[in-house]
Amino acid sequence: MNGHPTRPEDFDLYALGVLEGEEKAAFEAHVPTCGACAEKLAEARGRIALLAFSARRVEPSPAVKERLMRQIHSAPAGASTQRERAPREPERAEGFFGRWWPAAVLVPVSALLILISIRLWQENAHLIDELGVERVELQKQQAQLDEARHVVALMEAKDTMTVALASKPGMAKGDVRVMYNAKMGMAVCDGWVEPAPANKSYQLWLVPMEGKPISAGLIEYSSGPIKPWTVKLPPGVAAKAFAITLEPEGGMPQPTGPMVLVGPVS
Repeated sequence: MNGHPTRPEDFDLYALGVLEGEEKAAFEAHVPTCGACAEKLAEARGRIALLAFSARRVEPSPAVKERLMRQIHSAPAGASTQRERAPREPERAEGFFGRWWPAAVLVPVSALLILISIRLWQENAHLIDELGVERVELQKQQAQLDEARHVVALMEAKDTMTVALASKPGMAKGDVRVMYNAKMGMAVCDGWVEPAPANKSYQLWLVPMEGKPISAGLIEYSSGPIKPWTVKLPPGVAAKAFAITLEPEGGMPQPTGPMVLVGPVS
């Protein structure tokens, strides 16, 4: 094992005490010098401890305790010595396998069950992460689908108006179209315009019949063409015109720069 452990289960194996040989030596030489691996080992020990404490405790029944106390009080005085000697004789007769075979079988089985539980826990955590990514992607696709439905509804609505914006003399060239539905409070903008100067942004405005202009967002483009986008506006606002102004980068709450394109609502 050179550098970081390449198998995530090595941390669990070491915490269980079953990592051996060169792998154990390399592991012990690396972990004290690596904060990330030391943290993973601490997490592995925590998982092992949780699994150990999760085992259900079995209490003996009152009848068993009562029977044992009755046998102790009713036994003759010399029986204590016989009971002390009696277990020792089978131990000598049974030898190593008679005394140790249950532990020799149960310890590996317990370790295997713990390793299986850890593996299932890791796979479950991985699946949860994958489901989270899929959920985010599904929400994104659902939002795109909802926006597409709104655009279709806007285009099909009889009260949707189309406003063409033309360049003012001496300003950047462009041809922008805005589809607006006052009842729905929604607009869609597309077209093209020459790039804005450095540290400047084009900003679209709805000019109402009464009151101050309402920002409809910044115009995004690449080499001229505008990236079509949907804008949510206060519903029920009657538009007198739509205009595009040149503002400081990031836009402004109210128009401050020159008007580049304008289109009256007919």
